[in-house]
Amino acid sequence: MVKNFSETLLNDGLKIPSIGFGSYSLNGAEGVQVIKNAIDAGYRLIDTAFNYENEGAVGEAVRQSSVPREQLIITSKLPGRHHAYAEAFKTIQESLYRGGLDYYDIYLIHWPNPRVNLYVEAWQALIEAKKQGLIRSIGVCNFLPEHIERLKDETGVTPSINQIELHPYFNQEEQRIWHKTHGIVTESWSPLGNGGTFLTNEKIQQIAKTHEKSVSQIILRWHIQLGAIPIPKAASIKHQCDNLDIFDFELSEEEMKVISKLTIENGRINNQDPKVYEEF
Repeated sequence: MVKNFSETLLNDGLKIPSIGFGSYSLNGAEGVQVIKNAIDAGYRLIDTAFNYENEGAVGEAVRQSSVPREQLIITSKLPGRHHAYAEAFKTIQESLYRGGLDYYDIYLIHWPNPRVNLYVEAWQALIEAKKQGLIRSIGVCNFLPEHIERLKDETGVTPSINQIELHPYFNQEEQRIWHKTHGIVTESWSPLGNGGTFLTNEKIQQIAKTHEKSVSQIILRWHIQLGAIPIPKAASIKHQCDNLDIFDFELSEEEMKVISKLTIENGRINNQDPKVYEEF
């Protein structure tokens, strides 16, 4: 079991692990077992969402694990169809009922859905839910700086986290710099590119050979050194453990540059641009 990973301090004082576990598509009894295995392997930050329809599986894995609830950081997310204030607040409650949990450590707005233009109402619901003790820390996903600035201007509350698509073909340099300037932690979804072709990239393979690590371990280490929190998903116990085994080496500045230079203008996996993408 790997336990030597560091923690990241959020702008509201909550400390969270510097790597997490993604649970997308892990459902039912099989999903419960995979998530439980991840907790047993050493993961303490578990990521789910209302729209993944597995908050129940995550909650059951938490109950079945030998790790006390208070030692885990559980994240869920508000779906786009429930941004209106009253709906948002009820959905947060429903998320808790689904998971059988008393609180979520982190709750995020999944997408801004700018055409619908209700994300400020959704943010106000998250603020109130935090005040009532349903959530410990509140943040967003896939928000552009212009969306976050509006949240700050209209509510006075800055998100603690922005979870964004981030991988070697889409390194999000400008967004990451903006986050750092404004005290927001960057989380990386699809940190390994959802099986992207860079897993067979010769340049990364050479770096992996140098460090006697796998390509996935090199990419996850790249995220860590960028200052981002990756949340990889892995079904097998071996891959779960391998993904945690990235804290006993460092990439050189040159190796970091080699990986970062792989970014391309249209590097998004599914072309989900937050300026126009609408999540249901």
